[in-house]
Amino acid sequence: MKQPSNGSVTAAALAIGDELLSGRTRDKNIGHLAEMLTAAGIDLEEVRIVPDDHDRIVAALNELRGRYDHVFTSGGIGPTHDDITADAVAAAFGVACDHDADALALLGAHYAERGLEFTDARRRMARMPVGSRHIDNPVSCAPGFIIGNVHVMAGVPSVFQAMLDNVLPTLRTGIKVLSEKVSCPYGEGDIGDPLAVIAKAHPDVNIGSYPRFSGTGFSTEIVIRGRDQGPILAARQDVEAMLAGVQAKRDAAAR
Repeated sequence: MKQPSNGSVTAAALAIGDELLSGRTRDKNIGHLAEMLTAAGIDLEEVRIVPDDHDRIVAALNELRGRYDHVFTSGGIGPTHDDITADAVAAAFGVACDHDADALALLGAHYAERGLEFTDARRRMARMPVGSRHIDNPVSCAPGFIIGNVHVMAGVPSVFQAMLDNVLPTLRTGIKVLSEKVSCPYGEGDIGDPLAVIAKAHPDVNIGSYPRFSGTGFSTEIVIRGRDQGPILAARQDVEAMLAGVQAKRDAAAR
């Protein structure tokens, strides 16, 4: 597993499903996951999308879980034949995938209360790798599960979000990322070279530039991120001095 540096805790996301790759379904979970992890002090460093293919899921999961502190999967734990995530996760960990007794009891009571038959398809949602722990699902009852550093959750956005709410308080987190924003009235072409010099001079922060077009001209939002306010403010000071210099040159050229 990757060792944390500078107080960081790392994560990866693995979205599973043919429908994501074909465009039939647009993923709504990755953005939510990124936002929630960032707020918690966890760096989402990689996202992958794989089809409903057993071997592809196993290979991706084994690579990601060995590289990052936390791995979050979405999709493939429903009641249909192509929901193969539980089997693939079990294979990745080298354990059996079987009906979990507590999950069976939970789902059986849920469907009995609704007056619905507890079919074999619905029973499939109680299958998980042996040794897993449940992730509560307050939306539709069928639990997700945790094994090792892998958190396996549903693909339906409302269920995914509810499961994530239950998982986040249990996770090891790092030092939260701080940020400062600087509005720049110039396009990236005007500031790219001096901004690169500033970024090299401040290796303890990350400086990002995000172009905008108003319909009449370009501007840029510069965002400085880091885990220590001192280096962030020092970088901001250099950015603001750089912008003042660009403006001074423009004023001189206009005279």
